Amino acid sequence: MYRDETRKVRIGDVVIGGGSPVAIQSMTNTKTEDVEETVAQILALERAGCEIIRCAVPTMEAAQAIAGIKEKIHIPLVADIHFDYRLAVAAIEHGADKIRINPGNIGDESRVQAVVDKAKEYRVPIRVGVNSGSLEKSLVERYGGVTAEGLVESAMDKVHMIERMGYDNLVVSIKSSDVMMCVKAHELIARECPYPLHVGITEAGTLLAGNIKSSVGLGLILNQGIGDTVRVSLTGDPVEEIKSAKLILKTLGLRRGGIEVVSCPTCGRTKIDLIGLANQVEQMVADIPLDIKVAVMGCVVNGPGEAKEADIGIAGGIGEGLLIKKGEIVKKVREDQLLETLRQELLNWNE
Repeated sequence: MYRDETRKVRIGDVVIGGGSPVAIQSMTNTKTEDVEETVAQILALERAGCEIIRCAVPTMEAAQAIAGIKEKIHIPLVADIHFDYRLAVAAIEHGADKIRINPGNIGDESRVQAVVDKAKEYRVPIRVGVNSGSLEKSLVERYGGVTAEGLVESAMDKVHMIERMGYDNLVVSIKSSDVMMCVKAHELIARECPYPLHVGITEAGTLLAGNIKSSVGLGLILNQGIGDTVRVSLTGDPVEEIKSAKLILKTLGLRRGGIEVVSCPTCGRTKIDLIGLANQVEQMVADIPLDIKVAVMGCVVNGPGEAKEADIGIAGGIGEGLLIKKGEIVKKVREDQLLETLRQELLNWNE
């Protein structure tokens, strides 16, 4: 498992690498300069399960706002910097727990050195980030286009530059919107990079497309033991990114805890609003701290059998439904009582 062998890096109170649990990240889409709005979004992300948050820092005002944001949140904050090295310096001085830079667009090495010196002074990790959309022209020409090999070479060149400057408190990310290129790039870099890897499929798209691309790409990467932090990049509410990341990690066996809801596809035997019921159950259990599987089945014909591997489940019939525990029918209730019956069972699970 590559992630067991990467170096440990501390980001605020969160440790990544060296076999630490894969940490879930997201990024705010507020104006960082607006402290109140940014804090409100971060707190919502915290409640959803976000463990590290990144904020764009495009202005000096945004860099200075980090101090006010940090006072009101409870997870590490990463400052995302492009182009202006002075913003990275200011972000560190105002309390950023990590900075994300692409040394290729910061400027000459003296400017990168200024950022490295400040990070070293404050003991702040640097995430070296390379995206396929910003790959250097020389590498594009050498490899005949944007390739996984080019991404890896670009990232490692920048890592070696910072190492030569006397700093190795690093995290590395290489992202592409091309899923299979991204997978290959991570397979290549994991063999030669000792630092924790932040993984994600960049510009993945809207909720549907983004989730599918991220699930495929991240599943292939993470299941090889690659990746120490993860972000599901979606065009939409960043809270959805956290929900998706948690489910991906749980599906891969990399995260435990929380209720898993399984539900059958509808068919001609379905006599209840199974789609609505399954969605209601999923929302209802989101805040219940149990590590169990809940089944929502659409008919009483196969419901008990299909739910036998779940800890508890409900199966709908004509105007009524069954409550099932460990494959055994416990009782029959009216359809309009199914949801509340299940809720009470879950709330009293340990009694």
